[in-house]
Amino acid sequence: MVSKVDASELIKKVRKIEIKTRGLSQHVFAGEYHSAFKGRGVTFSEVREYQYGDDIRNIDWNVTARFNHPYVKVFEEERELTVLLLVDTSGSRNFGSVAQLRRNIITEISAVLSFSAIQNNDKIGLVLFSDRVEKFIPPKKGKKHILHIIRELIEFDPKSTKTDLNEALIFLTNAIKKRCTAFLISDFICPDFNEPLKIASRKHDLVALQVFDQRDKEIPEMGLVKFQDSESGQEQWVDTSLKSIRLNYSENWNRKQKALQNSFARAGVDYTSVSTSEDYVKPLITLFKKR
Repeated sequence: MVSKVDASELIKKVRKIEIKTRGLSQHVFAGEYHSAFKGRGVTFSEVREYQYGDDIRNIDWNVTARFNHPYVKVFEEERELTVLLLVDTSGSRNFGSVAQLRRNIITEISAVLSFSAIQNNDKIGLVLFSDRVEKFIPPKKGKKHILHIIRELIEFDPKSTKTDLNEALIFLTNAIKKRCTAFLISDFICPDFNEPLKIASRKHDLVALQVFDQRDKEIPEMGLVKFQDSESGQEQWVDTSLKSIRLNYSENWNRKQKALQNSFARAGVDYTSVSTSEDYVKPLITLFKKR
């Protein structure tokens, strides 16, 4: 588990990420984001926390039961987009072999997308998931709201270290009533999720962002090394001096990548991958331009 940072350290981290990512969203991503994601001006419904005076007939009982707190359906007519970040908080996000941890890249990408959204007058929300939906922050506007999202991305301590994208995608389909643009951000090292992916992509504009580390793809020759699965905790000794072991590791990664790309293609989901050892700006801009 990742220990929570103290208040002063957290404020510094949030501020540092805000300065970097807000600048990127203003000067680099603004045009591409606006062109790639546009509001539709349709009547829609979404969920938010119950407030005093709300009509109890609008309570969404499925969401209320899941979070043990009342949520209501909201009906409006607006021209802006609703954007939702679905972020993987499982144990593997705490891995990074070269420049940064996977979680740091995920936090920065999420912040860039958030600032880009509010500059486009869009609402932005957050779903944190492991093998369950850990936390849901309903879509809203405003800098204060984005800083809340960034704080959660930095300090949130999930109950589970495992991954199951099925839970996140089912929640997206069932809880978010209005069609939205949803960014699914994960390393995608998880069980099969093809069917919920197809269903969610028919209802929402779904975009997949894979954040991977170079050691996910290949292992160097290091002799006899103990490997630990960051999600299950299982340990295994591996003789990395054997070329056959290293080759099999890389081939297994390539097979899984091909299957993953095929899954996204069949579901009609736009997809890109970002390495923890490289700048994420270029792959994001390429993705936006492709749309």
